[in-house]
Amino acid sequence: MERWLGKVALVTGASAGIGAAIAQELVKHGLKVVGLARRVEKVEKLAASLKSAPGKLYAVKADIAKEEDIIAAFGWIKKNLGGVDILINNAGVGTSEPLSEIGSGSWQVLDVNVKGLSIFTREALKSMKERGVNDGHIIHINRCSVYQPSAYQSSLNDVNPPPPYHNKVPTASEIQHSF
Repeated sequence: MERWLGKVALVTGASAGIGAAIAQELVKHGLKVVGLARRVEKVEKLAASLKSAPGKLYAVKADIAKEEDIIAAFGWIKKNLGGVDILINNAGVGTSEPLSEIGSGSWQVLDVNVKGLSIFTREALKSMKERGVNDGHIIHINRCSVYQPSAYQSSLNDVNPPPPYHNKVPTASEIQHSF
């Protein structure tokens, strides 16, 4: 993890669950972490609990479904931290609507899980290229849910198809060891 000391990681969906756990572990290992979430107060609370850690957590409010929020977040990062070295696309939403009954919940799923993820990836690549970063990382986290033909699962499979034997979600500790 020493090679990542002082580097900037952007974690989407950092207000709870896997995103919060990843943000916390990265800060504990000396990274500057931008925790993006709609519920920014939860990221601020997590940041306060990590004051004595070697890294730092910056809470930034953004709605992953809104391109203008994503662009603004990358602008804040560029102005305050220089740019992104690691992107962890963790934010995701789901719906139980079957494809035959697509409604507004399904469109939100596509806006977040496909469109938002794609815009984050584009902007992270742009940030890395501008600064000559050739060892950056982009990680897309897929959700394991019951494999049924729903708009949510279809949107995730478009981005990251599950292997036929996929039955375990990695822990934050296992993800951390992959760095």
